[in-house]
Order: sequence, then C-alpha cells, then structure tokens
Amino acid sequence: MSEVFQFGAGEKILIIGLGRSGLASLEVLSEQNVTLYATDEKPLGELAGAVAIAQAYGARFVEPSSLGAIAPELTCAVLSPGVPPTSPVVRAMHGADVPVLGEIELAYRLCKAPIVAVTGTKGKSTTTALIGHLLRACGHRVRVGGNIGNPLIKEVRGAGADEWVVAEVSSFQLETIRAFKPRVAVLLNIVPDHLDRYHSMDEYAEAKYRICANQSMTDWFVGNLDDPRIRSLDWHDGNPRVQARQLWFSLENADRATIYLRGDLVMYAPVAGDPRPVAILSRDDIPLAGEHNVRNVMAALLTALAIGCAPAGLREAIRTFEPMPHRLTTVAEIDGVRYVDDSKSTNPASVIAALQAYDAPIVLIAGGRSKGTAFDAMGAAIGARARALVTIGEAGPEIAGAAHGVETVHAASMEEAVARAREFADAGAIVLLSPGCASFDMFESAEDRGEQFAAAVAALREPAGA
Repeated sequence: MSEVFQFGAGEKILIIGLGRSGLASLEVLSEQNVTLYATDEKPLGELAGAVAIAQAYGARFVEPSSLGAIAPELTCAVLSPGVPPTSPVVRAMHGADVPVLGEIELAYRLCKAPIVAVTGTKGKSTTTALIGHLLRACGHRVRVGGNIGNPLIKEVRGAGADEWVVAEVSSFQLETIRAFKPRVAVLLNIVPDHLDRYHSMDEYAEAKYRICANQSMTDWFVGNLDDPRIRSLDWHDGNPRVQARQLWFSLENADRATIYLRGDLVMYAPVAGDPRPVAILSRDDIPLAGEHNVRNVMAALLTALAIGCAPAGLREAIRTFEPMPHRLTTVAEIDGVRYVDDSKSTNPASVIAALQAYDAPIVLIAGGRSKGTAFDAMGAAIGARARALVTIGEAGPEIAGAAHGVETVHAASMEEAVARAREFADAGAIVLLSPGCASFDMFESAEDRGEQFAAAVAALREPAGA
C-alpha cells in the first residue's frame, strides 16, 4: 500500500491528453479540492466532445500554445499513456520545472489497497483477468483495471486497505512512474513491439523493467525464466536489480523455477515450509489454448500463492476461468470450419503463439498498421503452420513478402477477408484472425476489428440475398 497522497487546497493540475485515461483522471480529480486544466495536441476540430466532458468536470481547456501562461502556477501535470514523454507539451512542462506524472502513478498515490501489477509484451490482459479471478475464488475483494480497458485511477477510487487492485500496465505507462511500487510485480515476456516508439529493444526492455524499480524485500517479483531478458534479472546471475523476493515460472527449467512443468503437470516448489513439490493442476485443466497461456497461468498461480492463496483451491478456479474476448476466442463453427478471433494480437510474437496453439490446418488473416517490428519470424511461422494467408491493411504487402511459399491474397475489408479465407478452408480447418499489427488503419480499435470479424463470420450463415 502506498502512502496516500493528500491534495492541498488551491493546487493546480494539468491533464495532458484527453483520451480515456485523461478523462478518467479528470473525473477522479474533480472530486478533490484542486483547480484543473486540460490540454491536447490534436486539432481542436477533433476534440469538441472531449473538451465538453473536461469542462463538465470543471476543467479549463488550454491550447498547447497557451500553456506558458499557466505553467508557473501548476503543481503537476498528469500524462496520458498515449502521449509520448518526448512530446512538445511534456518538454514544455519539464522546461517550466513542472513535475509530470503518469495516470498509474497518480492512481498509486491515491490508492489505499495493495497493488498487483502485470506487464509484458503479450498476455497481459489474460493474466491480469486471471489473477483477479483467482483472488476472488480465494475469498479476496478485488478490483481489476489499468491497460486492460478501464483506467486504473477509476478502479482505485474508494478501494480499501483490505482489498487488492490488479493492474495491467503497459510500457508507455511505466515510462512515467516515480514512486509506483506494486506489492507483486509480474513480468511475462519481452519480445519486439512498439519499435515505432522505442529506438531499440534495449530501450523497450528498460521501460518494462521499471515495474520493479521501487520494490523492496517486502514485495514479490514474478518472472518468466524462459525469457532471456527477464532471466537476466535473476539474483542467481548476480543481478541486484530486482530487490523484491523472486518467484520464477518456466516450461523448460525446473531446477531454478518456483513453478514448472513435469510432463503434463504444473508443479509448485513451495518457498516456505515443506519444500516438496506439489502438483497444482494438469495442462488439461487450463481452458486456454496455446503454450503461451500455460505460462500465463503459471504467472497467475504464483501471484495468488505469493498473496497467500492455498494451492488446493486453485485448480478449480483455473478450470472455471472464461477466456477474454478477442484472444483466441472461437466465434463460430460453420461447415466444420472453426473461426477464431485473436484480434488483440498486435505484434508478430502473438501471431506466432496463436499459430502454435492449434494442431489443425490454419487460414490466417493478418495485417494492419505496423508498429515498427520486423515480420521475418512471423513469416517463417506462417510458412510452417498456415495453409493460406489473407492479408489486410497497410502492412499486408510486407507480411505477404515475409511469408514465403504460402498462397496469399489481399482483402480490402474484413468482410472480403473472411470470404476469401473461407475459400481456402476445408472441414477441420481453422480461420484465424491474428493480425500482428495495430488496428487503426482500418478500424477504430482491436475490439472493433474483432467485432467486424465476428459479424462477417455470422453473415456466412445468412442465405444469399437474405
């Protein structure tokens, strides 16, 4: 639990960015005894609705060019995660010696409850939701928020010291933490992503490592021993970077892992008491497809065990977990063909994991707006695992060029993509939407992309001319 931040009368706070996170910060801060300002670098014509909401919360909108007039009065600025720390507005605040906090930092300072924070390139949302599910099954009062969809600052409002807050946090959000100190920090994996924002993988990894930067021996760190970058943080390798107590999960290294696979059994080696390994569940108990989800389950189990959940009740809790939307979710089976929505796959590593999750012929729909990552490894996986490829969006030609030897067509819409995929799919095959890219070239969001996929699949059942 953090030392709860108390606002003083007359403090003046600027919210930078009027997306979902920024508006949530305004909503919560409007309940405090502060003066609120808001700004956004988008053209005013695109901001009318957001500005109206900000004004309803009592904030005064200030155009970026006019911030110099109020900067000397500001107590701090709160940065939305979609706004890069290098933006002109942020640089102006630093130049005026105004402290710039992120939304999760502000949420942490307002939160009375202990926090579990989950980050990684892929699997964050599933693992965050799964941890919340396990803690509830063990009798804890839990709130789940952050990058998973509902801003963290709204979830911590009113949370008591006897509750737990489980937060999905992105690298963008971690860039702006200062005191943020989760009781349990979970680091799932670090693979190429967001290289349109970061200059290198090392820089991207550094942002992820910040999740444990302020932890101490009263906290827990849960890490993936199979990921080389994360494994380098292990105290066994002499790295003092993680000061928290360490718990490790692995599919490959039973000797050093706290939780690992023995055949098809997930084994736990207790860190206190009787050291003999305990079988918690089998792979068949996991209602999620893919080897990557076995690791996600291990991470969630370690978190629950660190908090004090008994191993005996966790098996049934895992079995009753329902997969999240747009993450390897079956939307229909038509004429023996299974249609799977993995629209939340926004990087090549997620596509590779999705392709490896199924032992059946796959017709892949992939593409969108690239985030600066290479498609070579994804192309090789497509070549090895897919029967055919239907590309969409801006990155379609680049993905097609990387997928050697696979029959490929390009579609101009999701409806066309599903129709073309159906042409390649026989009974027993899977049509898999796993884009490996951002959605914003063609869709409002990854959710919108998945919903359009489901609608196009549903239309396949409609009689012609209906």
